[in-house]
Amino acid sequence: MADLRQALNAARDYRASVKAALGARLVSGRIDEEQRAAHGYAWVATLVAALEAVLEWSEARGSKNDLDARIAILAFAECIGQIGGGLPMGQNEIFRPGDLGLGSAARTLFDRCADLLDVDYAATRGEVAAALAQGQWPSESLDDAEADTIREQYRRFTNAVIVPQAHGWHLANDLIPEAVIQAMADLGTFGVCIPEIYGGLGLGKLMMCIITEELSRGWIGAGSLGTRSEIAGELIGLNGTEAQKAWWLPRIASGEVLPSAAFTEPDTGSDLGSIQTRARHDGDHWVINGAKNWITHASRSDLMTMLVRTLPEAKGYAGLSMLLVPKPRGTSDDGFPAPGMTGSEIEVPGYRGMREYALQFDAMTAPADALLGGEEGKGFKQLMRTFEGARIQTAARAVGVARRALELGLDYALVRKQFGRAIVGFPRVSDKLAMSLVDFVMARELCYAAARARDSEKRCDIEAGMAKLLAARAAWSNADAALQIHGANGYALEYEISRILCDARILNIFEGAAEIQAQVIARGLTGDDL
Repeated sequence: MADLRQALNAARDYRASVKAALGARLVSGRIDEEQRAAHGYAWVATLVAALEAVLEWSEARGSKNDLDARIAILAFAECIGQIGGGLPMGQNEIFRPGDLGLGSAARTLFDRCADLLDVDYAATRGEVAAALAQGQWPSESLDDAEADTIREQYRRFTNAVIVPQAHGWHLANDLIPEAVIQAMADLGTFGVCIPEIYGGLGLGKLMMCIITEELSRGWIGAGSLGTRSEIAGELIGLNGTEAQKAWWLPRIASGEVLPSAAFTEPDTGSDLGSIQTRARHDGDHWVINGAKNWITHASRSDLMTMLVRTLPEAKGYAGLSMLLVPKPRGTSDDGFPAPGMTGSEIEVPGYRGMREYALQFDAMTAPADALLGGEEGKGFKQLMRTFEGARIQTAARAVGVARRALELGLDYALVRKQFGRAIVGFPRVSDKLAMSLVDFVMARELCYAAARARDSEKRCDIEAGMAKLLAARAAWSNADAALQIHGANGYALEYEISRILCDARILNIFEGAAEIQAQVIARGLTGDDL
């Protein structure tokens, strides 16, 4: 049996070698000029962090579950092979030891992990796939009765309400029905992390991850509906005046108010310092002019958290402020009834249920007390305080999508017969299922580790970025593998996996693209502020 603790120590030492080699380059250059090497280091560090999380999960269960042990072994074999051989940062971008002159360090890594890497793992993958085919799944209990009860409650809800209808909603490009939103509100979905004194459940990010994961397993739209409430609730809870907290938080928690986040603009993308939408104070209100793009759920929302420029003479982030802009909820006949606000839908192949919009503001007004915290020029810092939670929540969405892709691939492989037998028995199919399960577990455990770090009230922008980076890759990889298992049928719109593939693709883009996550991780781990 391979010594996984020894392999982890070897991986940590290799990570240190990568960091040292990158640091030598950064002495004479900016991190942006060494982006390939810096992002490669970020990916190496992310996989090592995932192995740490998986080993902790596996060791906590001892020998209780043979499936858990096999998953851990496959995770280590695959990740060690990638970080010391070729690590895919994208479909056609492979980070290799030679990119930083680390051939010798990679050989040392492989020598130290020889007992792990010199094994033919075909049998192990076959055993994992066979366990799945028999209905076995890896351990998921958090050894917390409340957490396990919440997971089961949301799993039942998702199976009964979301899963049977999600694909039909997707194909029709329907909004999530009001009755479903109300049922989610009744469960407490929109107030998970809002303190009890403001009508929320007062739970932490780990519970939020469990809920998001289960809802997203049914449909990413259902899991994402809570994202806007999570962002708005944290923005107001961390930065709002007492009056703003008392007014908005109970309404968000109950689902009476559905928020939308209006940050991105047509020409800025991730460069928030270039935001141009202006707001000026005029008597007893604010006047807003400009445009926002890719705003989810904008029509049916009641409140926009809007990043605007209120100090035009201040350059970059210093001139940005956050406004809490109330608006009437749109209808099918009039999507944007607020004076001074218009919008047009951006049609997308997936991530439906709330719809995406391009918005224009022509002297739209907001109340005088709309300024978050009552302070101008603090908007960017206020927003940054919420990004950790939002990215962890996005990682949880990806974990749910990754699991649903695996479920669909497994179900199809069990019933589809070719050459006289179910295709689950063919190694190239069972391998896909086994490694999809491994990727799912790695993403889940890294996501939970980030949530625990956030719940401990420590800064965790690196952990959050890692969780999102890996989980988004797992969602896409699992969806692609499951569609391949379906063959031509997977490309047909009538099959649910076609939707999962479209939904999975966005996860590498929103809430910070994969490249942005890698940049955040690399900067944080190297201490580079250039």
